[in-house]
Amino acid sequence: MRDDSTEPLPRALLSRLAEAVGDGGALLTAAADRWAYGYDNSRRHAQPGAVALPSDHAAVCAVVRACHEAGVPLVPRGHGTGTAGASVPLPGAVVLGLERLGRIVRVDPANRLLVAEPGVTNQAIQQAAAAHGFFWAPDPTSAAVCTLGGNLACNAAGPRAVKYGTTRDNVLGLQAVTGTGAPLRTGVLTTKGVVGYDLTRLLIGSEGTLAVITEATLKLTPLPEAKATLRAVYADMDAAARAVTRIMAQPVTPCALEFIDAAAIEMVRRYSKAELPTDAGALLMIEVDGSRACLDAMVAAVAQAANGDGCLDVRSARDAAEVVRLWETRKALSPALRNVAPKKINEDVAVPVSRMPELINGLAALSAHYGVTIVNFGHAGNGNIHVNLLVDPDDALQMERAEPCLSDVFDLVLRLGGTLSGEHGIGTEKRDFVSRELDPVALQLMHAIKAQFDPRGILNPGKKLPPL
Repeated sequence: MRDDSTEPLPRALLSRLAEAVGDGGALLTAAADRWAYGYDNSRRHAQPGAVALPSDHAAVCAVVRACHEAGVPLVPRGHGTGTAGASVPLPGAVVLGLERLGRIVRVDPANRLLVAEPGVTNQAIQQAAAAHGFFWAPDPTSAAVCTLGGNLACNAAGPRAVKYGTTRDNVLGLQAVTGTGAPLRTGVLTTKGVVGYDLTRLLIGSEGTLAVITEATLKLTPLPEAKATLRAVYADMDAAARAVTRIMAQPVTPCALEFIDAAAIEMVRRYSKAELPTDAGALLMIEVDGSRACLDAMVAAVAQAANGDGCLDVRSARDAAEVVRLWETRKALSPALRNVAPKKINEDVAVPVSRMPELINGLAALSAHYGVTIVNFGHAGNGNIHVNLLVDPDDALQMERAEPCLSDVFDLVLRLGGTLSGEHGIGTEKRDFVSRELDPVALQLMHAIKAQFDPRGILNPGKKLPPL
């Protein structure tokens, strides 16, 4: 879906924005240059009125201040890898591209932290940390291209979150700019600190609706001595879901526990070099890390928990090459499904781990009831499942079935004590469902918080929260 309609921005504002971005920045006003900044991975598009590309914190402050005073919507943007429409602008809005704020400011091994700007990719952060024997816990499968700013905006996680936590759990402090253009610092340089309210955790996951983050202090974790990867094959999804609850109930927490259903296995087979079973109803990819001296015992404990009714096979990867192939299989899932259904409906929901079997069975029932193909995979260790409805939104008949099916998927998740989004965010794609999860008092408080940070409502308007 795209919207090409735009209203020209006032010349006085364009002149002020050009001055605000500074010598190291740029202001894009040509239609062809603006076009590339009007989309994200939701496949929605709207043409911005201008694209401001500042290169430092002071320039961001100046750009935000100019838009605040003019009352013009401003949409922060990284590399546009999000799937919820959070970085798609309103037609004619100013896009604030943060790609030129791409510096790793410093790595501090003694205090186990790294300071970086929002335009740095997740992969670059991992490489900088690894050079000192550390890693940053969030590891989304788009790590090579997604930016730190995007990770912060939607509280991204990835496979390692099951053991090491999400972005919120691994950020110590932020530098940001409020909706008035005022500079703001939050957090501490220590792992303990309770002075004032926790604005750091509030800003993370706010999708650029409260403030623009220009720098983050990240908590690093030492790289493990050793790691092992297992693959467990199950007769059906229900057996795999029961295995997840057993694995997560024993003392050894895996550093990754990924779930792939039968439909996903078949669809990804042609895109992967890994040897995938032909009769599998579901597959778990399990990674265990820790001390080299203890690894064998840890793997044995996890393998024992993975075994049970409906388990066809549990085995460790034979060598490093097979580990790479297995993870390539997991990372190939989203591209493979895009080839099958270019405009698939991709939802990332989460339920308590103990309710995983009910979720999987419920999704199968909805698929049969509506005649909609549903393919599931994701981070089973924390109940975060990517539910993919393979339909074409341009086909009216398919959408006639898909819309009530999706509504019932969300109702199922909430009945199981779950949440509508684990890590992909809300954006515009889920905004109208948010009131099913949040009560009216919570929504009123959140709108009041938004007004304090952004009194004119210019920061990413129409995203994250439904109107009151």
